[in-house]
Amino acid sequence: MNSTVSSQPQTLAQKLIAKAAGQSTAQVGDVLTCQVDLAMFHDSSGPRRLRPMLESLGASIWDPKKVVLVMDHYVPEQDDDAKRIVQIARQTARDWKLPNVIDSEGICHVVLPERGHLHPGMFCVGGDSHSPTGGAFGTYMFGIGATEMLGVVVTGEIWVQVPQTIRLQWNGQLQQAVSAKDMMLHMIGRFGMNGGNYQAVEFAGDTISTLSMQERMTLSNMSAEMGAQAGLIAADDVTVDYLKQHGVAQYYLENISHWVSDEDAVYEKHLFDATTLSPQVAAPHSPANTKSVTEFLDVKPTIAYIGACTGAKLDDLRAAASVLKGKRVANHVRLAVAPASAREQQQAQQEGVMDILRDAGAEILPNSCGACAGYGMTFEENAVVISTTARNFKGRMGPASVNVYLASPWTVAASALRGFITDPRTVI
Repeated sequence: MNSTVSSQPQTLAQKLIAKAAGQSTAQVGDVLTCQVDLAMFHDSSGPRRLRPMLESLGASIWDPKKVVLVMDHYVPEQDDDAKRIVQIARQTARDWKLPNVIDSEGICHVVLPERGHLHPGMFCVGGDSHSPTGGAFGTYMFGIGATEMLGVVVTGEIWVQVPQTIRLQWNGQLQQAVSAKDMMLHMIGRFGMNGGNYQAVEFAGDTISTLSMQERMTLSNMSAEMGAQAGLIAADDVTVDYLKQHGVAQYYLENISHWVSDEDAVYEKHLFDATTLSPQVAAPHSPANTKSVTEFLDVKPTIAYIGACTGAKLDDLRAAASVLKGKRVANHVRLAVAPASAREQQQAQQEGVMDILRDAGAEILPNSCGACAGYGMTFEENAVVISTTARNFKGRMGPASVNVYLASPWTVAASALRGFITDPRTVI
């Protein structure tokens, strides 16, 4: 590689892909073969699909230590089909001698970093469309299908075409009760569900630097709803503090200053003013049907659902509790809360958050994907749901007649309290 090319400024995405490809730089449009640092799959996307293909090839996993299997979609098992799928996953974990198995303890995108599996500079794949969550930690991570995953688990490699970076820069301080979920719904409403054009999205600006890791995870997670391949956030002190607390060795955190976009890197840039953002709501049946919460005040939900990897992490549970403390939800509203991980539920219990939610009338559900994956909690015909999930497609969370509105935990809690979709700023 000549000196002219090697000195060209690089985006964070280019740096991460170059490292995985064993190169000093990566140019947009290049097709490179990358070494995978970690592959994650779950009970739905993993063994029941991969095992038959591996056996037909007479192949085995390239490195079991670099695989994480999570049981989160079909747990707890509620019917014979679920029992079969989970049994396959558990038996396969034993047969393959997988050292990293997380069984019924939370949603894959939350428990993966919670267990210290991610850190800046990694290149990872996941058998789930919301795998870009890993980008919040300065990791290049994206979702792939079962056939691609087969290639990864046999070879430890995958090819990638180096994407253009779309930089979404937010400046200013968010108002109280306005969160990362509102930011993301606003961006999806503006750009549409294909706005990312399968490129790398990078979130930047002083607003981002003030967000907690869990709020950053929401941004990276829902970059999938924009059609992006990856949703990246440069590592900083907030990243380091989180990872240290979750068992990541200092060795992996010593070079984080490298994992940022160079000052003169080339990207498509869009600016946003956080100070003027209001709570957002996405109407059925697309996250792109987003408007300000004030456009939906006549909608009366029958179910309020606080769950999923975008809406039931510890920060989300705290937000809901701050709205509901000392109060009860409206009589006609069923409030259901499915904490995203057992560890975070335990922390919320210690803080008194879970008691506040129960006292407000919440039904506490298992630590799993639950209703977001169309499993577990059932919604009756014609139910009107306000939910913290990432998607509200027709038929995804119950019968086709169910209408799902997406919002932040703040807005979902406020709406459950009042009995109609409510601006949370009016009840705090």
